[in-house]
Amino acid sequence: MKKIFVTSFILTALLLACNTTPKDRTIKFEGIENARELGGLKMQDGRIIKEGKLIRSGNLSKATDADAKVLKDRFRLTDVVDFRFDAEVKGAPDREIEGVQYTHLSTLPKSIIAGFSSGRTDAAEMKSQDIGELLAKYASYPQAQEMAQKLYPTIVTDSLSQKYYGEFLRTVLKAEGGVLWHCSQGKDRVGCGTAFLLTALGASRETIIEDFDLSNVSYAPYVEKLSAQIKENGGGENELAFIQAMIGVSTENFTKALDLIETQYGSLQNYVTKALQFSEEEQELLREKYLR
Repeated sequence: MKKIFVTSFILTALLLACNTTPKDRTIKFEGIENARELGGLKMQDGRIIKEGKLIRSGNLSKATDADAKVLKDRFRLTDVVDFRFDAEVKGAPDREIEGVQYTHLSTLPKSIIAGFSSGRTDAAEMKSQDIGELLAKYASYPQAQEMAQKLYPTIVTDSLSQKYYGEFLRTVLKAEGGVLWHCSQGKDRVGCGTAFLLTALGASRETIIEDFDLSNVSYAPYVEKLSAQIKENGGGENELAFIQAMIGVSTENFTKALDLIETQYGSLQNYVTKALQFSEEEQELLREKYLR
């Protein structure tokens, strides 16, 4: 009898664990990469982000008719925010979706854009080569490695980037339906924007980092492929770290950027309030709108 009771207790515990496991927030699209919603994430006050409202992703240039239908029917999409810089938008413009408001906010600092522009390639080469193969080609350049390491700190401390991320938060607050925000791959600029949004909604630092790191799951096969090529060509840790950061994400570098914010502003919430100029009143309205 005791053995049966213990077995029953274990089975019950396992079932409860399964029922409380966070649901997969990934959204499978035909032509949109690295897409997931924030719905279901638990905030520090116990409230949960409403499902079907907030979506982060890669760009919409290859979105299909089926993708557009999912965004309209399932997520009631009314707003898209594009974090890419002008040349990216021109090279791969978003698919237009009827009834959706498009907002362009180039959140990549000009110093980083200049670094791309002054690199050893041009627009023709970018179009003719796979971006991953191109990055693998330059993985050994110290300047490229340094740029990858400085990307997140440069974004979070740039005044214009801060201004645009504040505008992004206000766009989310004012949206009448679902909101989608993206950059090219939906990982770096989107990762920072999502971190600020989650901060305003009341997420813990751990939740923010966990969501950020999920982009590594999306791009793991490609990172592994290019890393194998790097190793075959004699590349070492620096080259592999560059590929991880540029194709996936460097969660270590992102964590350092959060540390920098907390050192300069005291907390992530202070950063959102002071640097992004998104007031405490606006944050409360955001929570009332998107939490349950």
